[in-house]
Amino acid sequence: MATAVQQRGPLGRGVAFGLVVLLHVVVIYALVTGLARRLMEVVRRPIETRIIEESKPVVPDLPPPARLPTPKFDAPPPPYIPLPEVRIQQPQRQTPVAISTPVKPEAPTPPPVLRTVEAPPHVPVHTPPVIDAARDCEKPEYPPAARRLRETGIVVLRILVGVDGSVVSSEILSSSGSKRLDEAARQGLSLCQFRPGKVDGKPEQAWTTLRYAWKLED
Repeated sequence: MATAVQQRGPLGRGVAFGLVVLLHVVVIYALVTGLARRLMEVVRRPIETRIIEESKPVVPDLPPPARLPTPKFDAPPPPYIPLPEVRIQQPQRQTPVAISTPVKPEAPTPPPVLRTVEAPPHVPVHTPPVIDAARDCEKPEYPPAARRLRETGIVVLRILVGVDGSVVSSEILSSSGSKRLDEAARQGLSLCQFRPGKVDGKPEQAWTTLRYAWKLED
């Protein structure tokens, strides 16, 4: 049996190979003769479409309807309008009415406001002490050494005067250039009597300034 199968194999293969060759030949012939082109043209032809109108039913002509006669109506009688009653009314006398208008009371006038005017602050009046001219006040004595050396100059003193007019203290504010002249002026003027300084007319201890000039008389 194995021998029979091996003998049939080559024959079957040859038949199949022949069928394949025949199919290729047919396809090549169709391409050469244009059979395939004709088939494509048949497929490409346009498809025609038509619109079929819908048929309308035929309506038979009918005669126009007969006109009915218009009914006639009698005119209605005119309406009855009664005459109006006219009444004359006498005018009534009007009694005058007194209308009182409320008067708004006037607002009372406020009393005048009294403003206190503050007095300006009191400035005390100071009167400086001065030498009492009614009393004798001897001039300071010229120091002999200063006279020999012919020393001159102006000395300024600051003197504290008491309530009784006497000198309490004294000091030199500006020197004359000579200590002998400065000391002589301070001691001599401290012996003078002054009128005391005052504040608002009342005696008060206060400072005063004196200027004394030393001069040589030939």
